[in-house]
Amino acid sequence: MMSSPSMAAAAGSSSSSSPPSGGGAAGSLSAKPPQSTRSSSKAAARLLRYVAGEQRLLFSLLGMALASLVFLLLQSPSSSSSSSAPSWTASSAVGLAAAVHHHQHDHHHRPSFEQGRRSRHYSGRVPLGLKRRGLRVVVTGGAGFVGSHLVDRLLARGDSVIVVDNLFTGRKANVLHHAGNPAFELIRHDVVEPILLEVDQIYHLACPASPVHYKHNPVKTIKTNVVGTLNMLGLAKRVGARFLLTSTSEVYGDPLQHPQAEAYWGNVNPIGVRSCYDEGKRTAETLAMDYHRGAGLEVRIARIFNTYGPRMCIDDGRVVSNFVAQALRKEPLTVYGDGKQTRSFQYVSDLVEGLMKLMEGEHVGPFNLGNPGEFTMLELAKVVQDTIDPNARIEFRPNTADDPHKRKPDITRAKDLLGWEPKVSLHKGLPLMVQDFRDRIFSNGDHTTATTTTKQGAGDSN
Repeated sequence: MMSSPSMAAAAGSSSSSSPPSGGGAAGSLSAKPPQSTRSSSKAAARLLRYVAGEQRLLFSLLGMALASLVFLLLQSPSSSSSSSAPSWTASSAVGLAAAVHHHQHDHHHRPSFEQGRRSRHYSGRVPLGLKRRGLRVVVTGGAGFVGSHLVDRLLARGDSVIVVDNLFTGRKANVLHHAGNPAFELIRHDVVEPILLEVDQIYHLACPASPVHYKHNPVKTIKTNVVGTLNMLGLAKRVGARFLLTSTSEVYGDPLQHPQAEAYWGNVNPIGVRSCYDEGKRTAETLAMDYHRGAGLEVRIARIFNTYGPRMCIDDGRVVSNFVAQALRKEPLTVYGDGKQTRSFQYVSDLVEGLMKLMEGEHVGPFNLGNPGEFTMLELAKVVQDTIDPNARIEFRPNTADDPHKRKPDITRAKDLLGWEPKVSLHKGLPLMVQDFRDRIFSNGDHTTATTTTKQGAGDSN
């Protein structure tokens, strides 16, 4: 008799559930794992699928952390020693924390648009062995006497420098030694016309500074002081650059206060032959302060007193260059008036040092930058005689209009706030200038009298 399907299934089920009789190898291979083991395996698989599928951010962060750790170990100067790596990383973190603290403290003293640009000046160790990043600096009038010496210092410091100069009084020869330097650029441009550049700092020196040059075209002189300064202030505002204006001791005019401190307002003839320069610089100071107060622009104002040194124009009508050129050419030293007018003479390297300290400091100014050592014109002539030609004779001529009788800076503020004072005396600096003039005069075969020497302003030398 045949069995029904249900009976066969039941028989099969009962036979499969009975344990094997032999207990040999074949029986062990066919045995299934316990139920608890299968459950835990499935749970682990589900967890891995969840983490891999839903926690991608976690894995990304872990990967970046591992990559950063490897990079730090590779960059460490002492990576060959596993024990020194943690100390290097800790010191870098301390330097970075100091820089961040300095930045946060400085945030309360600077406009917001300047934060990112100037944060790289802050002290503290630069992490990961990075070097200080040089600034991008514009120097208007950078091919001139003072400007070219400033360019030398900035490039030597590691900055990139753009010189903007129309070469009216500046000379390409003053900066020719930087040709081929990728950090140097010369743009022939008049600041009376706008210009757009991406920079961190602007040293605004552009303006003829000697009577011969600024009287040559007085309208152009005052336009340079007013319109040119407006253009450069506008550029500084647009790109968030710090702006330094080189003003002049001529803002004090023929002073009634001696020595002249920054708080003195001056005694200037507004309609005189020198007013294109004197009043032009006074207006430039006004513009700078209005941009500072009204637009939050970081400005610095330097009032420069008589300066001398190599690269001065040989026949620019200023007293030191006139005396030196005349003595070298065996001409009489022309003294205007009675020769009792006083001036203070600073060597150009001292001035450049003062300008850079002012730019990098936190004080607006104005600051007098000059040498308080005071000389009469006759005393200066005697120093030139002793340096070049003891037999050089002195010739007196009528004085020029509006020539100041006394000029001596009070540099107390610069000493106290900038830590600056001149170091080079006239007796040490003058021979350096004489050698430069001798090389230029005689290399060109120039033994003749220049017509501009007869137009000297008795002491205008800044």
